[in-house]
Amino acid sequence: MKLHIKNMVCNRCKMVVKAELERLGFNPVSVVLGEVLLTENISAAEKLKIAEKLNYFGFELLEDKKTQVAEQVKTAIINLVHYTKEPLKINLSFYLSEQINLEYAQLSTVFTEIEHQTIEKYFIAQKVEKTKEMLTYGELTLSEIAYQLNYSSVAHLSAQFKKVTGLTPSAYKVQTTDKRKTLDEI
Repeated sequence: MKLHIKNMVCNRCKMVVKAELERLGFNPVSVVLGEVLLTENISAAEKLKIAEKLNYFGFELLEDKKTQVAEQVKTAIINLVHYTKEPLKINLSFYLSEQINLEYAQLSTVFTEIEHQTIEKYFIAQKVEKTKEMLTYGELTLSEIAYQLNYSSVAHLSAQFKKVTGLTPSAYKVQTTDKRKTLDEI
């Protein structure tokens, strides 16, 4: 049985979900961002028990199909932006359609309905958070960050960064307080 889980955004999330399911006596075959595959079918009472345990850790069991699709889009974008080692030279609509096995128009409609923002705005927000992370670590120049995140220029990256954060990348880097968001807050 496949379970869809909201707010799984990192490897630690996968470890927590797997450990808690095992603690409840279930055998997860696979635990990936946003999804768990169990060997057995579960009853409504067991599903409620799982939902309660997951809620305790900030996760949410998703039942609604549209919400599941929106979460799959978010998970695919998070994987692409935050966990891909190669530069982001990719067609987003093609990538999402391939990952989720639905037409992009359908994905876009459902995502906008559920999340109240476009896929493109969510993608940009994730890229800005990745930029913040890279700026915080200080290992790459702004030109290298722009290349990694597939911006046409540093000016384009800077313009999107300022539009989202209200700061230029340089101003963000020298500020004393960290204004990064967790991935599930974006």
